[in-house]
Amino acid sequence: MSFTNLLVPTYTQMLKALSAWLDKAQAQSPDREEALLSARLAPDMFPLATQIRFACVQALEGVFRLKGEAFPAAVEQLLDEGRNAGERPGSFADAKARIDQTVAMLDALAPDALDTDPDSMIAHALPMGLVFDLTAEQYARDWTLPQFYFHVMIVYAILRSNGVELGKVDYVAHMFGYLRPGTMPPQ
Repeated sequence: MSFTNLLVPTYTQMLKALSAWLDKAQAQSPDREEALLSARLAPDMFPLATQIRFACVQALEGVFRLKGEAFPAAVEQLLDEGRNAGERPGSFADAKARIDQTVAMLDALAPDALDTDPDSMIAHALPMGLVFDLTAEQYARDWTLPQFYFHVMIVYAILRSNGVELGKVDYVAHMFGYLRPGTMPPQ
């Protein structure tokens, strides 16, 4: 399986799910938007507004690292917004716009955009000075997918812990495209 065929659909379907969760949150709690965007799972964790932006960052970071390209201004803007979201959480509309921009960037990729040699090396440097030397395969498997899912799941957990009615069906909505006809249990 190619990196493009693995990562791009994964990022896209989960970002679209995340956007739908925000729609539910807004519909269920229209007067709590700022409180929800500022909510955290724990005091030492980033708030919902940051987690949304960092999910977008992780998707884009994976794309540009595998392509061997520098991050565009959009990634730096998302990082800055995310780092400052505790003080300026923005709105659901702002968050959804960032998700839409990320999905549009993913949709614009060529069908083989990320298909590099799995053994090619990626030096992944973190802001605190740690540097990980990974093959492209290790980077996709051990960093970009887990980091992306971490932020997506934190969004889900923050929303659930703040009373937004989400369930497993919201998390795996993309799976219904594969549902065998006639196998849905009666409601």
